[in-house]
Amino acid sequence: MFNLFTPRVFNSGYLPEKEGHRIYFMELGNPNGEPVLIFNGGPGGVSKTYKAAPFNRKKYRVIMFDQRGCGKSMPTGGMENNDSIATLEDAERLIKHLNIKKPLIVRGGSWGATLALLFAMRNPNTVKKLLLSQIFLADLNNKKWMEEDSGLFYPDILEKIESSATKNKKLNLAQRFAKMMNSYNLGQQVKAVNTYGSYERVLGQLSPELGRKKITQDDINSNMIYINYCAQNFMLEDNCILEHTSIIKHIPTLIVHNRLDMVCPLKGAYELHKKLPKSKLVIVPDIGHSSKLLRKTVKKEIIRFLG
Repeated sequence: MFNLFTPRVFNSGYLPEKEGHRIYFMELGNPNGEPVLIFNGGPGGVSKTYKAAPFNRKKYRVIMFDQRGCGKSMPTGGMENNDSIATLEDAERLIKHLNIKKPLIVRGGSWGATLALLFAMRNPNTVKKLLLSQIFLADLNNKKWMEEDSGLFYPDILEKIESSATKNKKLNLAQRFAKMMNSYNLGQQVKAVNTYGSYERVLGQLSPELGRKKITQDDINSNMIYINYCAQNFMLEDNCILEHTSIIKHIPTLIVHNRLDMVCPLKGAYELHKKLPKSKLVIVPDIGHSSKLLRKTVKKEIIRFLG
């Protein structure tokens, strides 16, 4: 029977240090179960036990890790030797470290979905199924949407963000905020977190309000990762996912996406679905990049898809 409670951690620790980074990981569920690898979103997201809730703890061995600079991985907020390829290599090291030989089920939402797709493309013969939501293709179309086209709906908010950025015509918007984060000036960092760092959160809201009443060090650390990745186009070539879907066309794939996702428009999920003949696209009749109905649907569809 499906477990209604959040699974408990049965193993946690750190991978051996590589390139100045120590990667934290944890495992939940059945140590001998079918392995599930979860990629966190963000960039800048952290591992949480509730992410394992859709998986029957008696059947599955759920594995997740904090990406470089994130959560319990060290150094916190560290951007040196921190890029997308390094993250994928860390995931591969983790699977080897845990001596996992069985085919993997791979789960990811948003940036986690990006990494899940890229991981499958690097390891097409070891990924059994893909469980994806809130598809983010990390391409220039998405960058244009965030920094230009979203202004069709949020011109006032985008104007506030642009006016808060450091002035440098040679840099794009994300690069200007990254410069503020990398200054290690607390005032500049808080301003960046409360503007560019908050924009994704308010997209889809009918009464958007940038910023938070209190910015913690964790907020600064996670935004150090997020904003620097945005500034460098996520360290990926444009359209690298859709151009290489043929590598993973044999993998059964679940895609769940809100109809009115204002962070990652539905078109990306739809295009991905059309390129993957063994995919199932579930369009949720809701608004926002994340929502209660989306989370409920993801949980339900994962249980159904896994059988």
